[in-house]
Amino acid sequence: MKRFFANQTIQVLTAIALGVLVGALFPKFGTALKPVADTFISLIKMLIAPIIFLTVVLGIAGTESLKKVGRVGGKALIYFEVVTTLALGIGVVVANLTKPGAGIQATAQAVLHDANTARETAKYTTQAGEMNWVEFFTHIVPGNVVDAFAKGDILQVLLFSVLFGLAVNRMGEHGQRLMNTFGRLSEAMFGVLALVMKLAPLGAFGGMAFTIGKYGIAALLPLGKLMLVVYLTMFLFIFGVLNLILRYFKLRLWPYLSFIKEEILLVLGTSSSESALPRMITKMERYGCSRSVAGLVIPTGYSFNLDGTSIYLSIAVIFLAQAFQVPLSLSQQLTLIAILVVTSKGAAGVTGSGFIVLASTLAATKAIPVESVALLLGVDRFMSEARAITNVIGNGVATLVIAKSEGEFDEARHQLALQGQSVPEEKQPELSVSLPLLEEEHS
Repeated sequence: MKRFFANQTIQVLTAIALGVLVGALFPKFGTALKPVADTFISLIKMLIAPIIFLTVVLGIAGTESLKKVGRVGGKALIYFEVVTTLALGIGVVVANLTKPGAGIQATAQAVLHDANTARETAKYTTQAGEMNWVEFFTHIVPGNVVDAFAKGDILQVLLFSVLFGLAVNRMGEHGQRLMNTFGRLSEAMFGVLALVMKLAPLGAFGGMAFTIGKYGIAALLPLGKLMLVVYLTMFLFIFGVLNLILRYFKLRLWPYLSFIKEEILLVLGTSSSESALPRMITKMERYGCSRSVAGLVIPTGYSFNLDGTSIYLSIAVIFLAQAFQVPLSLSQQLTLIAILVVTSKGAAGVTGSGFIVLASTLAATKAIPVESVALLLGVDRFMSEARAITNVIGNGVATLVIAKSEGEFDEARHQLALQGQSVPEEKQPELSVSLPLLEEEHS
């Protein structure tokens, strides 16, 4: 029994269940637990920038062919664009078939004219009007590297890491001593991460208690159909689209999901996909992907491969059109998908990103009132878990696909991982150091 509760999966599941009970029975206390979840997520964010930097530099510097690095990046971006566009299209089709916004016109009008929700929505609509998508892409180049690390801007840190890794790679033997030092720093960083992850159950408990305490189960009832449609669509996307993609590359979905179950539960409890980012890099390496592929694809995917967010945004827009009785023609819906292809890419590094990106999309279509996003305020938090989980799973699948297509997948390591055995460190031909791999706890 003691070993059973020592398993982190059981600990996080128990914490989530307790969080639901506390939030439902003691809503004020549950709402007050938000700082617990926020502090845990901050601890994770504290490590994201240095871990990405060290992982990417070690991976690229140990790569014999720099052409392969460029090819991996190009393949990843093409894959991201194809799959997220497919996710957007699926969301639009499902929303048209199920019509989740039908029959709640009275609720929609009441919410739109409520003074409290209008004030809460105003901050999102204002920020949406200020968003500039050209600036989003030019922002990838940091004006100050130290500032990029201080703010934890994933794309800026990633760009600098790639350039730094390329430079060290060109140094040849002269870069060996530097890489040995980076290897030891990487080991220390993952040691800190292992300590922080001990607090994962506490973070999951605080996050779930806050969500239930603030919004309550009752908030789900009026928009229950929308939530059901969103969850079912993401379920079908994972077990349909992503499953077929993995099967094409001779991999199986269920063993992969079982391997990352701790990360999925962590995201479920915290509603933040960033909480799983550092561990996903090491997990995908343990699962057979090379260091350079995992280090490049996972961080990039957090901004460009948001499958769950894409599905949610497309369903939400059609839902609002139905709720406010705004008919959208086929050409308008195709235009909507084209706009979402661009706007969804800015959904990662923005606070309240779901609402801001949704509001900016509505502003671009000029068919649905931007203020209509107020209708989603009460249930958005409950759908954020589904978005974040789908994003995390999708990024892992993307990493597997790129690794397989590039011949950067170690089948022996993969089989050991499936058996739950200790995985030997990845051998780098030019380095005497290697990225430490976190051991899983087994009951």
